Amino acid sequence: MIFPSSLLENAVNEFARLPGIGKKTALRLVLHLIKQDPASVQQFSDTIAKMRSDLRFCRNCYNIADGDFCNICSDRSRKRDTICVVENIRDVIAIESTGQFNGTYHVLGGVVSPLDGVGPDQLPIGDLVRRVREDEAREVIFALSPTIQGDTTMFYIQKQLEPFPITITTIARGISFGGELEYTDELTLARSLSGRLPVGQYVGRNS
Repeated sequence: MIFPSSLLENAVNEFARLPGIGKKTALRLVLHLIKQDPASVQQFSDTIAKMRSDLRFCRNCYNIADGDFCNICSDRSRKRDTICVVENIRDVIAIESTGQFNGTYHVLGGVVSPLDGVGPDQLPIGDLVRRVREDEAREVIFALSPTIQGDTTMFYIQKQLEPFPITITTIARGISFGGELEYTDELTLARSLSGRLPVGQYVGRNS
């Protein structure tokens, strides 16, 4: 692709670095911005820059937050004694879109994967155990993607939570094994949440 301007080429190359954006799509986006008035483009640029510089992670659950705590943890109507454990922030957004869950979350930021060099100590599992103790949790729901790594993570955390008198469940597997939670439709997610199973029953059946 030959560009008439190095400024245009540089902008296209930056957009093309985004996941799922090829050179043609990047060019279309850049040409769209060129058609906008300078104030709109400046606002777009400022918004992205402010998001990157000011965005924080919730001190309680590691969700995205504007301040020390995310909107979900700050909401007093949410049930603090019910904690849904997810792999990443996209999973929080997916579950929230179902409107079927009124508890809080704990975002691991990954799963246990020895082949990728990710061990339990690199995930905020200790903070989850602390929350279960301090919030006197009654139920921990595992909403991890149904993969070997997800199941390994679930099994490890279950062991850490054994000393506590809580119910440990996992969402019903209406999701195919090896699939990604973020790509699951909202109806399947909603049914999976409402039909969750005791995690011991699931792990024992599939081990």
